Amino acid sequence: MAEFDTIRTSQTGVGTAEIHEGLRAHMNKVYGTMSVGMLVTAGVAWAVGSSPELLSIFRDPITLQPNILGWIAMFLPLGMVFLFGGMINRLSASGAQTFFYVFAAAMGLSIAWIFAAFTGVSIAQTFLATSAGFAGLSLWGYTTKRDLSGMGSFLMMGLIGLIIAMVINIFLASSAMAFAISVIGVLIFAGLTAYDTQKIKTDYLAHAHAMDDEWLAKSAIMGALNLYLDFINLFMFLLQFMGSRE
Repeated sequence: MAEFDTIRTSQTGVGTAEIHEGLRAHMNKVYGTMSVGMLVTAGVAWAVGSSPELLSIFRDPITLQPNILGWIAMFLPLGMVFLFGGMINRLSASGAQTFFYVFAAAMGLSIAWIFAAFTGVSIAQTFLATSAGFAGLSLWGYTTKRDLSGMGSFLMMGLIGLIIAMVINIFLASSAMAFAISVIGVLIFAGLTAYDTQKIKTDYLAHAHAMDDEWLAKSAIMGALNLYLDFINLFMFLLQFMGSRE
C-alpha cells in the first residue's frame, strides 16, 4: 500500500508537504461532492415522497407498490452507475460532476417512497445514525495502517450475491429473507466504506507525482460516487431496522 513515507521527493519532484496538502484538498473535494449529491438526493426524495400526487405517478398511493414508471425509477440509478463507469474516460471533469448530480437526483426519485412509508422522525434518526457510523468507518479506513485491499474482491462478491438475493426476493416477498438481506447489506457496506476510503487515499498517493489535474478531478468524483453509494445503501438497510412505519 502506498504511504507518504514511500513517496520520495527525489523520485516524484513533489515534496512530502505538498503531497500532504494535496491529499487533504483531494479528500475535501471527495466529501464535498458527496455531500452536495446527498443534498440533491434528499431534496428530490422529499419533494416527491411528501407529495401524494407526485408519488402516485410512480407507485400505488395505498400499497406503495411500483408501477411501470416506478420500476424504471427503481433501476435507473443502477443503469446510470454502469453507464458512468463506461463514460468516465470520455467525459470532462465538469461533465462527470454534472452526471453525478443527475445520478443523485435519480437516486432521490428511486427512494422517494420512504417518506410515505416511514415517519419523518425515524428517517431523521436513521440518517443521523448512518452519518455517525459512516464517519467512523471512513475515518478508520483513512487512518488505519492495515492494508484493506484484500477485502475488495471479497466484498464485491458479497455485493453481487446480495443484489441477486434482492432481485429474487422481489418475487418471493419473504420477510425472513428481507431481514437477512438487510443484515448482510449493513455488513457489506460498512466494509466497503472503509475499503473505498482507503482506496481513494492510496490512488491519490500513487498518482500524486503526475499532478494531472484532470485525472485528480475525475478521481475525486468517482471517489465521491463510491462513498455516496456506501452511505445510501447503509442508510436504506438500517432504515429496515430503525424505521417506524406510517
